[in-house]
Amino acid sequence: MPTAIIADDERLMRDQLRLRLNQAWPELDIVGEAKNGDEAIELVSQLKPDLTFLDIRMPGKTGMEAARAIGAGSNIVFVTAYDQYAVEAFERGAVDYVLKPPEAERLQVTIDRLKSRLAKPKEAVNESVTAMLSQLAEKMAAPKPAYLQWIQASIGQDLRMIPVEDILFFRSDEKYTCVQTERFEALIRKPVRDLAEELDPALFWQIHRATLVNVNAIEGVTRDIRGRHLVLIKGKSDKLEVSRSFLHLFKQM
Repeated sequence: MPTAIIADDERLMRDQLRLRLNQAWPELDIVGEAKNGDEAIELVSQLKPDLTFLDIRMPGKTGMEAARAIGAGSNIVFVTAYDQYAVEAFERGAVDYVLKPPEAERLQVTIDRLKSRLAKPKEAVNESVTAMLSQLAEKMAAPKPAYLQWIQASIGQDLRMIPVEDILFFRSDEKYTCVQTERFEALIRKPVRDLAEELDPALFWQIHRATLVNVNAIEGVTRDIRGRHLVLIKGKSDKLEVSRSFLHLFKQM
């Protein structure tokens, strides 16, 4: 029976991952949990698990620092919120990854890979981990892209410079994109697909191909009689539809 430990500073995420793993891989014995990288290193030393699920960002030693210390002592699986550099590196590397929150379909892909990997000598599996981690660290340390700080939008015949943090949501139609603030509505010609690449993804979530919403403006999520998920905006009557492909953003709310 293969064994594993889970390391994540969020109890909710540890519980959720344990539940999903139990459902998808009942033969896996989760023998311990850690709240940070230091505890993960100690548990690997004590328990010698076949697999170690490591959150990338934890207090004390990060997941990457813990992975370097663990080395060939366990097969590493990183648990991470979406990060384009991380996913790119993991897809090419010897380790695997699970995105937060863990989705059943993607988790099954990871499990299938891990089962195959456990059939191979541990040294052969981990021989490229150090090089991959160094490459990943360099990429994640690279300067972050400069996100938009202001939006220039039209209100009638006037132009306004609107700080992005004041914008509640963007919603596009065939010709224009509506820029909604607490006090007024303005129009721009830039489509949502372009804005999604230029705005900070930690501040603005794309919830539909035509809609971006400021996470600080979200009051909650409800369902209508047709079963559609709708985002409620603080202080506004607007209800923004959430596409099925973006529902995962709200599973922890």
